[in-house]
Amino acid sequence: MGDNKDDPDQPQSRPTVVENAWNIKPDPFKQGDMKHPLLEESSFATLFPKYREQYLKQCWPLVQKKLNDVGVRADLDLIEGSMTVTTTDKTWDPSMILKARDMIKLLSRSVPFEHAARVLEDDNASDIIKIGAMVHNKDKFVKRRQRLIGPNGCTLKSIELLTGCYVLVQGNTVSAVGPYRGLVDVRKVVEDTMRNIHPIYNIKTLMVKRELMKNPKLANESWDRFLPKYVGQSNKNKKLPQKSKKKKQPYTPFPPAQPESKVDQQLRTGEYFLKKDEVRQRWLQKKKERQSDAEKRRQEKREQPFVAPEEPSASSKSKSSSTDIDIDAFKAKIKMANKKKSKS
Repeated sequence: MGDNKDDPDQPQSRPTVVENAWNIKPDPFKQGDMKHPLLEESSFATLFPKYREQYLKQCWPLVQKKLNDVGVRADLDLIEGSMTVTTTDKTWDPSMILKARDMIKLLSRSVPFEHAARVLEDDNASDIIKIGAMVHNKDKFVKRRQRLIGPNGCTLKSIELLTGCYVLVQGNTVSAVGPYRGLVDVRKVVEDTMRNIHPIYNIKTLMVKRELMKNPKLANESWDRFLPKYVGQSNKNKKLPQKSKKKKQPYTPFPPAQPESKVDQQLRTGEYFLKKDEVRQRWLQKKKERQSDAEKRRQEKREQPFVAPEEPSASSKSKSSSTDIDIDAFKAKIKMANKKKSKS
């Protein structure tokens, strides 16, 4: 058997190497490219919460008009709380039913119609990231979700500016709409934030990459030396609280003594041999003693504000008022003062 690889007449298929797949733009699918209609009807449905009902009623005519342009029918069922999209005979792009499905999913997750309608464009897509199961502790989950939003939404706004995507954080999900490359970056930022990596590190990385893309000289070089590196903090150096060591008691072959039962205690005190009336009488007497002690403490507490404070005695007052004055020194001071006045 001969080998066809060495035969020049046989066509050989060689894999094409793509240097940068993000720069490749596929040809747009225009109306009339699909020559035959769809054979089967496809439909997708999704439920929406009660609080979205008012908004969907207002914007549903716009949704129907937008989907009618691509030949997709949209139905809103307020009784069941569901939205349905279905292909028709006028559907000229088979992928539009999938994009319409993504559109109604975004509308049910509180994404405004203006941003949800961007999914129908060829260059845009959507991504719904479920973050509820990433962190099991509720307090940690709330803190990391708030860290993703940032103060007054600054962190979320910077992510939107760097990726070109619309990002909405609500409940246990993060909804993103935008270009494919931006969605990859948004998912990385969200997952790293839920893994306790601050989003500022990824934001700095995106900013550096944005500046490096403007330089054509660095197009074929590695950018690792320019990107910031995140080093996780290890808990190895932290000193764990030492457990108190229990002192070992000397070994004895005898088991520990059994605790006394109620009957044993009554036998020891002699209460077991008393009659029921006598036992009740002793219990009532002890109860009265406890009540009288408690009443005395309460009475003392009530009378405490009315107790007069101790006043100083008269002898102490006289001692404090009587002061020894040196009369000769006092006369000398007065003479000196008069002399100064006469000289002046």
